[in-house]
Amino acid sequence: MAFTATLLSWAILEYGERMAAVEQLGQAQDSLKWITDFLINAHPSPNELYVQVGDPDLDHECWERPEGMSERRPAAQVNASFPGSDVAAEVAAAMASASLVFKKIDPDYSFTLRTNAEELFAFADLYRGAYSVSIPQVKKFYNSTGYGDELLWAASWLYYATRDPSYLKYLTVINGDVFGNWGDPSWFSWDDKHAGTQVI
Repeated sequence: MAFTATLLSWAILEYGERMAAVEQLGQAQDSLKWITDFLINAHPSPNELYVQVGDPDLDHECWERPEGMSERRPAAQVNASFPGSDVAAEVAAAMASASLVFKKIDPDYSFTLRTNAEELFAFADLYRGAYSVSIPQVKKFYNSTGYGDELLWAASWLYYATRDPSYLKYLTVINGDVFGNWGDPSWFSWDDKHAGTQVI
């Protein structure tokens, strides 16, 4: 969901004028806000992020909308004791990129998104670990291959959103050599942000 929000933000930032020309910009912004509202609510405190609602095994056997499901719906979170740098950094990227989308049309909401993004990035960087290690039941469906690319992806969007040079330094000097895979990106997907980071 967070990766989708980040890509939707990027699309609006790059092609917003074309979306407006065909009367689709408002719908894209509404769709993005629906996601970011959910993500804000999933982040109740600086070092806590709810990352899943439901049982992954049962959910993948059920093909109905979540509102109609009557099964038990446990919530899973990452926190200081059970880190999830990959997912927390991806949510930070989603919120940072969305803050740019809403910067002119809703500055207060943009500020809220940026504040949440900065908190989540700090949490993801301080308490490093893969969410699929902390929440092992997701491993067979959404196994993470690492979190370094998400940390760089989030730092790149935070630099773009804030122009704070510490994010650029994080991205290029402090962690670029360790996590960057510069010059040799693989594919671009929900699990691998190297190519996207290099473009941003």
